Amino acid sequence: MKAVIFDRDGVLNKDRGFLGRADDLEWIAGAKRAIARLKALGVLVIVATNQSGVGRGLFTLEDVDAVHARMQADLAADGGRIDAFYVCPFHPEAVLACFRHADHPDRKPNPGMVQRALADFGLDPTEAVLVGDQPRDIEAAVRAGVRGVLFEGGDLDAFLEQTIGV
Repeated sequence: MKAVIFDRDGVLNKDRGFLGRADDLEWIAGAKRAIARLKALGVLVIVATNQSGVGRGLFTLEDVDAVHARMQADLAADGGRIDAFYVCPFHPEAVLACFRHADHPDRKPNPGMVQRALADFGLDPTEAVLVGDQPRDIEAAVRAGVRGVLFEGGDLDAFLEQTIGV
């Protein structure tokens, strides 16, 4: 396997609603260790995340970038990093018109973010796995031709060893 594509909220960080402040980031058990281990094995680590809080006007894309910068800083302390973030701020009921879209191709369960990641890194779908915590994540994976695994909580590092063997 050359790449693991993670959903963010509920997989890498605890999902307590809309995460728009870097100071509110709380990692899932084993997530930092899992990412560091994947990077040590030469595996690409990619995040594909719906962030409708942007379209809902709860926070900005700059706030999302600040959360991701905090993630990178936390990971660097343990020898890990995320190679790319794909963010979808679109939502059918967004209060900000620029982010209102009835069915944006990037918004999971649509496969747009996964397909872009595959194309950007020159990956065949069989070379990647997507780890998500919602059926929409798994549907996006399937629609992109990527194996999807459902993370239902616990230690992410142990989960990856058990389910995908890395």
